[in-house]
Order: sequence, then C-alpha cells, then structure tokens
Amino acid sequence: MQENTQTRNTAVGGLLLIAAGIFFLLQNMGWFSGLGDLVWTGLFGIGALSFLYVFLRRPQDQWWAAIPGFTLLGLSAVIFLDNFGPDFIHWLTGSIFMGSIGVGFLMIYLVNREMWWALIPAGVLTTIAVVASLDNVHGIDSGSIFFLGLGLTFLVVGLLAQRTGEKQTWAFIPATVLIIMGILIGTNWLGFINVLWPFALIAAGGYWIWRSMAEKRTADLSQKPSEQPDTEM
Repeated sequence: MQENTQTRNTAVGGLLLIAAGIFFLLQNMGWFSGLGDLVWTGLFGIGALSFLYVFLRRPQDQWWAAIPGFTLLGLSAVIFLDNFGPDFIHWLTGSIFMGSIGVGFLMIYLVNREMWWALIPAGVLTTIAVVASLDNVHGIDSGSIFFLGLGLTFLVVGLLAQRTGEKQTWAFIPATVLIIMGILIGTNWLGFINVLWPFALIAAGGYWIWRSMAEKRTADLSQKPSEQPDTEM
C-alpha cells in the first residue's frame, strides 16, 4: 500500500512538472497573452490541491505536504486578488499569504498533537500577517502587536504542553519577556526598560543559582547510602 501511494505521488509530481514545462513553452511562443495572471492562479491552485490531497489522505505520515499545500493556495489567492479583486483588498494580500503559511503549520499540530513545535512558526507567521494588515492603521502600534503576538505564541505552547503532560516550562520565559515588551512598547513606560533589564538579569541569575544548588542537594541526598541499624545474630 505504501509503495502504491509513493508511486502515485511521484506520478502526480511528474505530471505537474510536464504541465508546467508545456505551459512555459507555449507562453514563450506567444500563447496565453493577457491570460498570464489567470493561468498562474490556476497552476498554483492545482499545485496546492495536489499537495493538500497528499496531506489529507495520510495526514499522520504526509504532514509535510500541508506546508507547500497551504503556501501555494495562499499564493494563488494573492495573485487572483491582486489582479482581479477589488482595490480595497489589495493591501491585505501580504497578510493573506503569510497567514496561509501559518495555517499549514497549524494543521500539522491539529493532526498530530505531539508536533507542538509547529505552533511556533504558526504563531509567528500569523502575528506577521496581523502586523502587516495593521501597519497602515493609525493609532495602533504594530511593534506592540508583534511582541504581544510572539509572547502569546510561546504562552500557548507552554499551556498546551501542560495539558498533554509534557514539560515545556521553558516556553513561559520568552512568553513573559515578549508580553512585557509588547505592553511597554504600547505605553509611555518604554523608558523604564533600561531600569527593568538589570533587575531582570539579577533575578534570572539568582534563580539559576538557586536551582543548580537545589538540584545538587537533591543529587547528594539520593547518592547518600541509607543508614541501617546493626543487627546482632
């Protein structure tokens, strides 16, 4: 069964390459004049559907196909909207493309909860998409949104890891730092960062020293032989 699936996927990829080669050849001969953007939309859309077909057939094993599938789908949508969509949506095409890549990584996590790492690029790309859409909006600090989005991404990673029984407590450290940065950038308290950083470094250093001493004490206690009372026969 696996060999048949691999053979089918290879055949589909070969047919796509042949179709792309024929298209470029005909385009160089003057065909498709005036239909280039529409044809590109269709080609990227077909490529996206092909990868998504591979992904949906066996999502546990073929999870990687979600990334090129949703990326090509977003690229097809961007080309179509940029050339045939209304004018008011043109400034959202960058956000649509970055968001589509983020959806690909999110789908990887949804089909396999053990791949928690996929949440990080999903959150980062989604944050970039939101920042790109709000970049021209007056009254909103895109830098603050960027740091808050990254912080929330690591916070979600840490919280979901606890629900599944995994220890990803390290994620709370960048989450806390990034969220604080996002809050400070969006307020008039940004100047206090120069004061907070030294105290944060001192606190972090003290925590690591205390943790290393506690681990050493625990290791010494576990290696110490237990005293047993002497018994006379």
